[in-house]
Amino acid sequence: QVQLVESGGGLVQPGGSLRLSCVASGSISSINTMGWYRQSPGKERELVASIPRSGSTNYADSVKGRFTISRDNAKNTVYLQMNSLKSEDTAVYYCKATGVVLITGNYIMNYWGKGTLVTVSS
Repeated sequence: QVQLVESGGGLVQPGGSLRLSCVASGSISSINTMGWYRQSPGKERELVASIPRSGSTNYADSVKGRFTISRDNAKNTVYLQMNSLKSEDTAVYYCKATGVVLITGNYIMNYWGKGTLVTVSS
């Protein structure tokens, strides 16, 4: 019923920038919170940034001042602008939609995308 598709990942040099996008499609009425998570090999998945419909943002300490999350509620899309990238930012980045209300009125707690790989390397 609902799909989240991430895009924008790739290979970038240290200090470079990337912009990730995630589009939620399907029978969606509204989405409470959208967020980005990441997972590196051998590590647990961690929150990068999140943004509720109200627009107040939350960031992991490791990305504050470098990453910016934003969303377009009309398009059910969330973005992650990543600047001053470091090698330690290398990971698969996942999009998550929390509190999804379908047009049928059903409420779904979470949806995840399949991820997009970001590699920061010279």
